[in-house]
Amino acid sequence: MKLEVPANFKPPIGRGTAIAAWIVFFGLLVLLPALALQTGNHVLALMDSFYRTGSLVFGGGHVVLPLLRNEIVPPGWVGDSVFLAGYGAAQAVPGPLFTFAAYLGAVMLPENRFWGGMLCLVAVFLPGFLLVVGALPFWDALRHKLWAQSSLRGVNAAVVGVLLAALYDPVWTSSIHSTRDMGFALTAFALLMFWKMSPVYVVALSAAGGAALALL
Repeated sequence: MKLEVPANFKPPIGRGTAIAAWIVFFGLLVLLPALALQTGNHVLALMDSFYRTGSLVFGGGHVVLPLLRNEIVPPGWVGDSVFLAGYGAAQAVPGPLFTFAAYLGAVMLPENRFWGGMLCLVAVFLPGFLLVVGALPFWDALRHKLWAQSSLRGVNAAVVGVLLAALYDPVWTSSIHSTRDMGFALTAFALLMFWKMSPVYVVALSAAGGAALALL
C-alpha cells in the first residue's frame, strides 16, 4: 500500500521553529566539545560523545555501534567486554538499538545510574529529533531535487559499508574464535532465516548454548 501525501498538506512545524532547531543542532555540536575540553567535566564529555554520535547516525541503529565504541572504549570509560555485553543485551530486547545508550550511561556513572542512563539516552536521541524538526518544513521541496536524491543514495551506500564494518569488528572479531563458534553462529542464523524462529527464542537458545559451551 502506497501512502499518498495530500497536495495541500502542511507540516505542523513552521519555518521559524525549523531554523531554530538547526541553530540548536549545530550550536550543540560546537559548544559541547568546547565546554568539555575547557572544564574537563566528565558529564559534559559524555554528553558531547553521545550527541556527536547521534548526529552522525543515519539509516539504522546498528551504525551507532562502531561510532560509540570508538568514543567510549579507547578513553577507558568502559571495557570492550562490558560494551559488547550491553550490545548483546540490547539485541535481546525489543526497541531501538539507541536505547543501548542508557545501559552505557548507567555503567559509566555508577554513582547515579538512573540519571547517567537518562543523560546518555537523551544525548544520543536529541540530534535526530532536532534534524527532523529542522527538515520537516523543507522536506517536500527537497525530496524532488535531483541533488538531494543523489546525496541520500550516497549516504545509504556509506551506511551499508559501516554496517559491514561493524559486523566484522567488533561483532565478528569478538565472537568467532574457532570452528565451533562458527558452527554455532551459522545454526542460529539458520534458525532465524530459514526456520523462521522467533528472534526471542533464537536469543534464548544462543544464550543457553553459549553458557553450555563455556562449561565444556
